[in-house]
Amino acid sequence: MRPLRACLGAAAAVTLAAAGTTALVASNASGATSALSNRWYAAAPYLMPLDNNPPDAAAIMDATGLKAFQLAFVLAPNGGGCSPTWGGTAAVSSDTAVQSVINTIRAKGGDVSVSIGGYGGTKLGQACADAASTAAAYQQVITKYGLHAIDFDLEEPEYENTAAIKNEIGAAKILQQNNSGLYVSVTTAGTADGTGWFGKQMLLEAKSQGFTPNNFSIMPFDGGFSGAASQTSALTNFNSILQSTFGWDQATAYAHEGFSGMNGRSDTGEYFTQADFQTVLDYATSHNMDRFTFWSLNRDRQCSPVDNNGTTSGTCSSVAQADWDFAKYSVKFAGVTPPTTTPTPTPTPTPTPTSCKTAWSATAVYTAGNEVSYNSHNWKAKWWTQNEVPGASEWGPWQDEGAC
Repeated sequence: MRPLRACLGAAAAVTLAAAGTTALVASNASGATSALSNRWYAAAPYLMPLDNNPPDAAAIMDATGLKAFQLAFVLAPNGGGCSPTWGGTAAVSSDTAVQSVINTIRAKGGDVSVSIGGYGGTKLGQACADAASTAAAYQQVITKYGLHAIDFDLEEPEYENTAAIKNEIGAAKILQQNNSGLYVSVTTAGTADGTGWFGKQMLLEAKSQGFTPNNFSIMPFDGGFSGAASQTSALTNFNSILQSTFGWDQATAYAHEGFSGMNGRSDTGEYFTQADFQTVLDYATSHNMDRFTFWSLNRDRQCSPVDNNGTTSGTCSSVAQADWDFAKYSVKFAGVTPPTTTPTPTPTPTPTPTSCKTAWSATAVYTAGNEVSYNSHNWKAKWWTQNEVPGASEWGPWQDEGAC
């Protein structure tokens, strides 16, 4: 993980409920009713609703068929305390801005999961005294927004804190028990070997607490990766780690495994194109993996210039693309064919007519800079001239200034 991800918000998630389980029904102040199928929560890409030039969720839904969004990130207050905020600054208890985004998505038949943690900031697992108080803080988020899914993003620097990870895993288990049908996923750092030492310690903590989420997802980027082949290799290695940690067979491990990628240019200058996403998607579906997501929808549009001058942006991808190209891979993972639309061509603007200058005269003397009109074009003299027809010679004294 890299410091830039503090502002880009890398993904780490916990989601509870196996794909295809019966949708739960909730009715509360958030206006939530029926949940989507768990496959949609497993496919939900990350969206920062308050930062990084948030795109219009309704427009993405119309363009791609996407139904679920992973909203990021819930943190402890920057000033201290054990209460949930968006990004450390906006209290969940008094929020209306994110609620408005959620209402828009739900009005169109979609839904959201909320991601807690991410890179940077103070996490509730660090700020709260124990698992119970950590869970109580997250329960406020679930209750306010009527959530059917939640995502635990456990990475640097929190996952290096054993007490914090114990609180987070303990809280995830409590929420799973107290919210029937809640879809929970846990996302952590990816390495070429699958995940690193701290990621493995997190898995061991989950095992010791008897906690099994819907999936454990890794983020195979920012660690010396190069394209899809290195990512699928890491997923294969992570599958072996899940088998050895929990005593699962290969198929069971894949059924509890997820992928969280980064579209376009990563924080460390790696590039992942649409073709790479297709390769990883094929791997995920052929191995019956539980989750396929990416960071982020805020970045799912082309930079200008395309390569963003060789830097990583939180608002565009740094690769050539149409808007929401990467979101369509999430839609495919959910088992839906994205709509195929022919872009409406941008009409060619009708040029504003240019008025014609005084007509050229064969007897007049012209010096450099004098302008005339001839044969429905304006012309500018390059040097002294007389009785030389504009346009008669490519190397003549007249410069064509266009139609008039």
